[in-house]
Amino acid sequence: MAAVKELQRDLENKANDLNKLQKDIAKNHQVRKKYTIQLGENELVLKELDLLNEEANVYKLIGPVLVKQDLAEANANVRKRIDYISAELYALFSLLIHVCRKTFCHFERTSYAYCMLDACSYAMITS
Repeated sequence: MAAVKELQRDLENKANDLNKLQKDIAKNHQVRKKYTIQLGENELVLKELDLLNEEANVYKLIGPVLVKQDLAEANANVRKRIDYISAELYALFSLLIHVCRKTFCHFERTSYAYCMLDACSYAMITS
């Protein structure tokens, strides 16, 4: 009977760990979604800046004020943002791969613990 209680406790702990990992995956997905949208917006801005000629006026919104900005500077700023966002997305994908591997291992352990509990319960019933 004590063995079954111990197996139940172990199964609950493993299931809680698995739920935490699944929440981490969901959070990662939300952050990646946000960065993907920002990346698309910045790539669109870069395409629009590429269409402008050298003499075009470019303005940057700083708080409630539009400030005139050099086209080359605006282009460089957008490229830096794209590089930063791309690096963040890469880091998030790397983290996602790590968490997915960890989730798979926890899932296997949880399944094994469930099978052991099931086998012990069956053995107690048939005894």
